[in-house]
Amino acid sequence: MAIIQIILGSLSLQAGRQVLAGAVRPVAVAQGLLTIAAFACLIWLFVQTDLSVDLVARNSHADKPMLFKVAGAWGNHEGSMLLWVAVLGLAGAGVALFERRISTRTLVATLLSQSALSLGFYAFLLFSSNPFTRLDPPAPQGMGLNPLLQDPGLAFHPPTLYIGYVGLSVAFSFAVGALITREVGPAFARAMRPWVLIAWIFLTIGITAGSYWAYYELGWGGWWFWDPVENASLVPWLAATALLHSVSVTATRDALRAWTVMLAVVAFSMSMVGTFIVRSGLLTSVHAFAVDPSRGTFILALLVLYIGGALALFGARIGTVTEGEKFDLVSREGGLVINNLLLSVILAVTLIGTLWPMVAEAMGDKVSIGPPYFNKVNGPIALLLVLAMAVGPLLRWRRDNAAALINKLLIPLFVLIAALVAVLIFSGGKIGWMPAAGLTLAIGVGFASLLPLKGRKLSRTPLTIWGMVLAHLGIAVSLGGMAADSAFTVEKLVAAKPGDVVRVAHWRVLMVETAPVAGPNWTAIEGRLAVRNGDKGARIIMKPQSRTFMQPMQRDESGMPMSTVTNEAALLTRWNGQLYAVLGEPTDDGRWQLRLWWKPFVTLIWFGGLMIAAGGLLALIGRIEIFKRMRRFFKRRADRRWERD
Repeated sequence: MAIIQIILGSLSLQAGRQVLAGAVRPVAVAQGLLTIAAFACLIWLFVQTDLSVDLVARNSHADKPMLFKVAGAWGNHEGSMLLWVAVLGLAGAGVALFERRISTRTLVATLLSQSALSLGFYAFLLFSSNPFTRLDPPAPQGMGLNPLLQDPGLAFHPPTLYIGYVGLSVAFSFAVGALITREVGPAFARAMRPWVLIAWIFLTIGITAGSYWAYYELGWGGWWFWDPVENASLVPWLAATALLHSVSVTATRDALRAWTVMLAVVAFSMSMVGTFIVRSGLLTSVHAFAVDPSRGTFILALLVLYIGGALALFGARIGTVTEGEKFDLVSREGGLVINNLLLSVILAVTLIGTLWPMVAEAMGDKVSIGPPYFNKVNGPIALLLVLAMAVGPLLRWRRDNAAALINKLLIPLFVLIAALVAVLIFSGGKIGWMPAAGLTLAIGVGFASLLPLKGRKLSRTPLTIWGMVLAHLGIAVSLGGMAADSAFTVEKLVAAKPGDVVRVAHWRVLMVETAPVAGPNWTAIEGRLAVRNGDKGARIIMKPQSRTFMQPMQRDESGMPMSTVTNEAALLTRWNGQLYAVLGEPTDDGRWQLRLWWKPFVTLIWFGGLMIAAGGLLALIGRIEIFKRMRRFFKRRADRRWERD
């Protein structure tokens, strides 16, 4: 189908053959349906535990819970790549069915680009990563899923990220299509914007969910580790955030045309780079399923082909992209440019820090780049970015007056200074400058994010404005959670036996006992902790576990079945933070290692992430025509009722 669509699209773009353009839409829809059908077949094979399929035999077994059988379909290299092409095909079908805002030529060129992307990944699946390879005879028993992936997070984390990645592929295809037909302008940006917004929403949800999953599953007590695989999802989000702001300016103000096209290419490039990092075999990680170097070479070839081709087209056609409307530096457009430049710097720093150890190792050196580098370099830039984000929405479009801007900033500046004084007094000056700055900016930005509502009739405020306010407020909430966790976390590592009492912050933790428990495909030693808030609070039982997953199809050198041990943290959530408990190894004298954290306001990190995604969803609904009409209808009814009263 992809080949047919490429042929039809190419012919229809030639002079005198526009009659073929009408056939491109149904072919794109058929391609999307077929890829979804193929992925549905793979899920069915996992549900049935069909051990005649090599992928099922290597990643499932009959005793696995149904949720993990279904999620196991994409909890591996081949299945995850089939999910990628299924969403890619579905996105192309969506463009073919619903897009009516651009010319037929640009639409055909866009679908042509999307099909070319699909064709490369179809070839990758067929020649390098076939998920339907058969076994003859069938395996007697499945090997099971990686124990660290046997968590409900697997059911929604990879799909949300992949929808985000593929949404960026649609933005890339729109950019390529507009360059081919030389129709880069507001219409192309308005067509691209919903897809960028969808991609950004799902990337935000995926990153937020992945952060929380790693936080409670790995038992380290951290919410972001700057792991290369985490960074592989962060850099597309940074690029998508910059693109989202830029495409909005192009769509509404007809400015930043070339910048929007370039960011569309960069954003999809980052999703391809992330795919290469995770699926190439360069990393040994719970996320990195591929171990065959030939697969990495194939993905690298696709990366060079698609991104190199797009950059070459951009270089050849950039002279035909007009500048668009001009604006002053002191304007909302100027603020968005500064915002995008800071995002680009963070993206570059993160990408270099992620790739450099791999490049150095290929050259024979061993280099380790960890959290200290990322925190020290990205931290100050991120704080500047948040500050710019607070100021940007207060600026006027096209041009603004510096003196008027200063007047607008007097109250937010007063709030910022008051917040800094409050933070210093509350902390006693005992926290580092970066957490103190983070807490201060969280309060100041939270206040500033509400100012765009000032002077508006709230019932008539567009959903896009509400979405912007909610998303910016969510960033302030997340920043406050990050800073509070960094500044005020209390950790206690002890070896305890039944009857011992451990104090961590204001919590009193009594080690009651340890007992064996069994799950559907694991056994565990469960610690039972009686927890009180102070000496008089109600007693609450926490149950951290040390789980053992048997893997009968994998054996050690002596021929014995291998097992994997994981730590399942116990979490006690309160409005002002979380108590986090991990049961470790036993000691020779009958005690157990116990690791406890009190993490004030840490849940604000993920609550803020959901607020950011919800803000994006409100903005998306505000851009969809049917919801616009519904909103206008209810407004008219409300106005008539008010007039009668």
